[in-house]
Amino acid sequence: MAPVKRLREAVDGFNADELETMKCELFSWWDTNARDLPWRFGRTTPWGILISEVMSQQTQMSRVVDYWTSWMGAWPDAASLAEASTAEVITAWGRLGYPRRALRLQECATVVAEQYGNELPRTYDELVALPGIGDYTASAVMSFAFGERIAVIDTNVRRVLWRTFKGKESFGGATKPEERKLAQALLPQDAKESVTWNEALIELGALVCTAKNPKIDKDPWASYSRFYANGCPNMGQRRTRPRQSFKGTNRHVRGIVLNALRSLADREQPTLPRAEVEQLWNDHVQLDACIASLDEDGLIEIGPNGSVRLPV
Repeated sequence: MAPVKRLREAVDGFNADELETMKCELFSWWDTNARDLPWRFGRTTPWGILISEVMSQQTQMSRVVDYWTSWMGAWPDAASLAEASTAEVITAWGRLGYPRRALRLQECATVVAEQYGNELPRTYDELVALPGIGDYTASAVMSFAFGERIAVIDTNVRRVLWRTFKGKESFGGATKPEERKLAQALLPQDAKESVTWNEALIELGALVCTAKNPKIDKDPWASYSRFYANGCPNMGQRRTRPRQSFKGTNRHVRGIVLNALRSLADREQPTLPRAEVEQLWNDHVQLDACIASLDEDGLIEIGPNGSVRLPV
């Protein structure tokens, strides 16, 4: 009876029978609506799952599938990625955004290949200690790759749970202790069920209980949601600063430079002369600042007379 008592204490007003019914309805929705992504349903390795999770951060899933497929075709394990050239890795990352993630993945691959015999470690502490791997990614690998009972908490999960059980909007930012407590309390006791629970909550937040336009008529938890019952108060609001337009930002200019260099990947000497660099962006002060930051991040190399190239 201890698990039931803990659920009642953690989620005031939802009794054990309701929670069990909600779980069954969520699982039924998942069985019918889960997207058939190539890293799901036991069709890839733990390493493949880690790659999918890193690629999916701050990137629409529709953009990830082709990149993931090509990436895994080229580097199916940590050892093969560790041996690739930096230029190859940056080029393969393409337009996924935040290209530092690609370099961190290669650093991670080197550690896995050299220290763990080319197999991902199976404990949370070891995973989160890998380069570029944070709490969410480590938890996702523990759950989706190794079937461990652990809460996987991303923006979608926080939104679904906070809206449903607290009746309020989840305002983004770092995961708060009360959000983590709620997710932990609701996690099914059975390890296999906990995996499905994590997958289904993420999918529900991505497809139905979305930030600004939730599909209430398709939500399996619509009749339980305190948020819907309250009229969706403060829907879509965030505590963080409004998002800056991408065009003209340093991220935009950095992307222009990297895309120009990726287009040279097949040349015998894939270097962009200074004269061609200056044609990429009219504001040369901003351009030079972005080139310097790319160099500092290890994403490019600056050559004689201001030429640039991808690292060897």
